[in-house]
Amino acid sequence: MQAETPKGPVERSLMVLEVVAERGGASAREIADALGLPLPTVYRIANTLAESDYLVHIRAESRYELGHKLHQLGQSLHKQVGMSRPVAREITRLHEDTGLAACLTVLRGAELVIVYVVDSPSCPRLPTMRFGFHDVPHSTAFGKILLAEQDAAGRDLYLNRHGMRALTANTITDRCELDAELSDVALRGIAWEHEEFLAGFGCAAVPVRGPDAGLIGAVAISARPERLAGREQTVEAKLRNVATRVAACLRGAQR
Repeated sequence: MQAETPKGPVERSLMVLEVVAERGGASAREIADALGLPLPTVYRIANTLAESDYLVHIRAESRYELGHKLHQLGQSLHKQVGMSRPVAREITRLHEDTGLAACLTVLRGAELVIVYVVDSPSCPRLPTMRFGFHDVPHSTAFGKILLAEQDAAGRDLYLNRHGMRALTANTITDRCELDAELSDVALRGIAWEHEEFLAGFGCAAVPVRGPDAGLIGAVAISARPERLAGREQTVEAKLRNVATRVAACLRGAQR
């Protein structure tokens, strides 16, 4: 997090919450140092948030931790994105059946956003692949699913806004090359990413579609390349089966 002075009270309050969340709790001094805010300002914001149950003040330790209101907001968000227990079980089963890290993304506005990840010590998720991640779609498998869904004008607008920066030596930064790959993704209904987002990891994703065949999400796996080598057909079949079942779960939740 950048230590910039926020402009308004709402932004300051949100950034205080973010510091407390990132650190698993923080003192007023730690918050002030992280955000470059005066200590009295931090006390005022933190105490207001504590009065509303967005923070809790652990007086014996002179620190603030997250309050239960945020848990309520989180539960509401998970309901909105369709993260029901049956959906979670499908993603967990995908991880268990393949031994690969597995995740679900859902369409939120114009982005495919990660809403659930299952991994293990033997096959951990990519370090940044956590709830809410949606960046650099040209370099991720589920991002390619999103881009392949767009027409030429929509893809132009998206890529002109976000760019195509190189993250590894394998990242596709040439627009013609990316367009050719996205055409293949649209035709085959699966996207692969070979160490394009993070060196030492590969990913695959397939779309999750609604009753009108429109894109509503994607199911993806990730692992080190040696764990994927020779398993492409098996991985693809499992991804497609799980995507079909997840789509049925999501459609049922929307009725």
